[in-house]
Amino acid sequence: MQGLFITFEGIEGSGKSTQMKLLADKLAALGYTCLLTREPGGPPIAEHIRRLLLDPEHGEMLPETELLLYSASRAQHTGEWILPALKAGKVVLCDRYYDSTFAYQGAARSLDPGFIHPLTEFATFHTVPDLTFLLDLEVEAGLARINARQLDRLEQEDKAFHERVRQQYLSLALEQALRITVIDASLPAAKIHVLVLDKVLSLLGVSHA
Repeated sequence: MQGLFITFEGIEGSGKSTQMKLLADKLAALGYTCLLTREPGGPPIAEHIRRLLLDPEHGEMLPETELLLYSASRAQHTGEWILPALKAGKVVLCDRYYDSTFAYQGAARSLDPGFIHPLTEFATFHTVPDLTFLLDLEVEAGLARINARQLDRLEQEDKAFHERVRQQYLSLALEQALRITVIDASLPAAKIHVLVLDKVLSLLGVSHA
């Protein structure tokens, strides 16, 4: 049986990691084998690239370099982890995937989507998530949630940068409404979990347990 590929997107502080873990626990209880992963990151090579990308000391990194490094990480991640897991029938839950590139490097960094599209197809081996959850949250609220932790290079960008990211996510959701489900991330985590679970179980053809 072919697996299921579910991604979680949103601005910083939107609660993606929390919802992934809640969903994974529920699916595991129902007998599904899940792979929880993230971008940038996943296998060792991609995690090395992650550290390079997010290090606050690399403030001189050009947008073009950033895009290519994200794509390199994604190629390794998809080829080494995601595709084999899907072939094995697992449910892959990923914190960010290529939608983030169109939001961060495309809209926020003003790089040409016409270049990003073919590069993304190449780096993903033409892999498209079966379902994407966009956890939408006002920028000020998201940044307030992460204020207490040590911020990485992208988290340290100004409010205008994160506003461009959010608006691009919402534009993508309108363009790809069949794949992307928008959820109000200001709702209580338990309520968001119910909304996520209902959508996933429906996709799996499983009655709510």
